[in-house]
Amino acid sequence: MKLLKDILYKAGIEEVVGSTNVAIENICIDSRQAKKFSLFIAVKGTAVDGHQFISKAIEQGSLAIICEELPEQLVKEVNYIQVKNSRFAAGIIASNFYDNPSQKLKLVGVTGTNGKTTVTTLLYQLFKNLGYKVGLLSTVRNLIDGEVVEATHTTPDPISLNELLAEMVERGCEYAFMEVSSHALDQHRVAGIEFTGAIFTNISHDHLDYHETFDKYIKAKKMLFDMLPSTAFALTNLDDKNGEVMVQNTKAKIITYGLKSMADRKAKILENNLTGLILNIDGQEVITRLIGSFNAYNILSVYGAAIELKEEKLQILTTLSNLHSPDGRFQFVKTENNILELWITPTRQTRWIM
Repeated sequence: MKLLKDILYKAGIEEVVGSTNVAIENICIDSRQAKKFSLFIAVKGTAVDGHQFISKAIEQGSLAIICEELPEQLVKEVNYIQVKNSRFAAGIIASNFYDNPSQKLKLVGVTGTNGKTTVTTLLYQLFKNLGYKVGLLSTVRNLIDGEVVEATHTTPDPISLNELLAEMVERGCEYAFMEVSSHALDQHRVAGIEFTGAIFTNISHDHLDYHETFDKYIKAKKMLFDMLPSTAFALTNLDDKNGEVMVQNTKAKIITYGLKSMADRKAKILENNLTGLILNIDGQEVITRLIGSFNAYNILSVYGAAIELKEEKLQILTTLSNLHSPDGRFQFVKTENNILELWITPTRQTRWIM
């Protein structure tokens, strides 16, 4: 239970009708989840406007409403808080309600068109193998110190996200690794979240059905780096032509990685075959179980992040050899005879496709 006034800090309040000195037992953005002593946040979605369900939330017991537009008919016993942006406010309020759990973890966000799931999963595996309690938020699954929690979105809604992070804190997790999609950034689903670091993998012309233009897509991805504090790190792929664009306005410490560029963290592919990759990373030879040049980038980003998280170089490189791709992920490999094969990890069942 929290006082309403305590969870509205930094939420962008424009007007209050009623009192903020009331106790709130739960918060929701879905009116069907509203109950007695609820705070209902009316969010304007891409398909549905939560303002249409304010009356339903009140019928189910909500005693406070967050909205961008006040209803024409106000209920006397209900408290209304008008905000500039209810999507943004939802993230801030959720963080406050759950006692800002992201500040109690070393949370690293990963964004980019490809590689997000692999990089977050590899980081999770790495830090688990190094002996830490770790959380994972990915498209494939969410994990809290080894226990699976079902994933419904690439990045959950702000309330679900903060609830998951709070559970990670409660169960003793020190680190958490999280996919951060461009949709989530554009929709302020990570508003109020404090990241220890962020990684940019790459960007291509996907998701333009949502973002409309490539420029808007880049700007959405860039939001993750723009929101980083000066104490955080921003790790970017220098081989991607937009790698430098991502970090040009960040306050965070900038670190680059790449296979071709003069980056801070550099790797060279020594061997790339069906048994895995052999890489030279910062002058040290590493044998890995992952295949494909794209995974060389993924491994290098994981190494770079672990260095920034103050892990010992040799221990990181040794542990990297034991990591594997996320379950059920596809890897495309061209054999010596120029046959393209589809490999399903980690069981490595193969079938000819081209």
